[in-house]
Amino acid sequence: MKNDITQQEPSGVLIVHKHAGVTSHDVVNRIRRLYGTRRVGHTGTLDPMATGVLVVLVGRAAKASEYLATDSKRYRACLRLGITTDTEDTTGTVLTTSENLPTPSEFEAILLQFRGKIQQIPPMYSALKVGGKKLVDLARQGQVVERQAREIEIFELTAAPTEQASDYLLDVKCSGGTYIRTLCADIGASLGCGGVMASLERTETGGFPIEISHTLAELEEMSEEERLALLIPTEKLFASLPSVSLPAFYEKLCRSGCEIYLKKIGTSLPVGTRVRILDASGEFFALGEVREYENGIAVKAIKTFSLE
Repeated sequence: MKNDITQQEPSGVLIVHKHAGVTSHDVVNRIRRLYGTRRVGHTGTLDPMATGVLVVLVGRAAKASEYLATDSKRYRACLRLGITTDTEDTTGTVLTTSENLPTPSEFEAILLQFRGKIQQIPPMYSALKVGGKKLVDLARQGQVVERQAREIEIFELTAAPTEQASDYLLDVKCSGGTYIRTLCADIGASLGCGGVMASLERTETGGFPIEISHTLAELEEMSEEERLALLIPTEKLFASLPSVSLPAFYEKLCRSGCEIYLKKIGTSLPVGTRVRILDASGEFFALGEVREYENGIAVKAIKTFSLE
């Protein structure tokens, strides 16, 4: 597989281990300077207090963000019982406190309610928009607006006690769009004592584990060649999608914006399928979608990532 960095502009996926106290946008700005390009984005914002995996898109890879499917994520979080705050984490203003903490067995029993598909109301301190305004901006103005509950899925949820009776370490694998702060608050509410998130680390997202991530400090110590070598081909973002290989003639038509009829290339896929489009040598160059046209079912590039 040809790495995107062979193109003139550095391009690919960088797995950053974000540290606490900086925003995801702060990380993007640092990466822009390190790689010498303005075209840098990221997938899945982490709050300033959160640490862990931040998938950064460099160069032409930045175009992929709007086409990424919502994926599963894994987190390690500290849930602190006996307290509630306006932000659902320890950075907020304390609203209530309680000394009526559950026993470990009572705590473990309540977790059964939070595994599988559940409804979750997004927190006010979030980037979601209502009426064109971010909830967090409204919250900072002292406003609270009604939010609709959304279905999320908790694939795995385990907990381990700590030396503090109020604190439990959670290991959560969940669907995209899940708010761990709200999960902590909802668990605390179900126990009747309240709860907040005291710390959060994202350990995996999009199939990229924390073990392959690098801190900003590590990246700054590397040579330019070492940093470039870390870039993962953009195709890895779409590894779960089926692929369609095009002979040279059809590749040229596809790059020109033409639809390629599946019957002409001996392929059959359902309408609506997203695919990785490969050239004759098996190199990824575009993300495509199967659609129905007047003359039949065809695949068409919706975003091209590599130049000819």
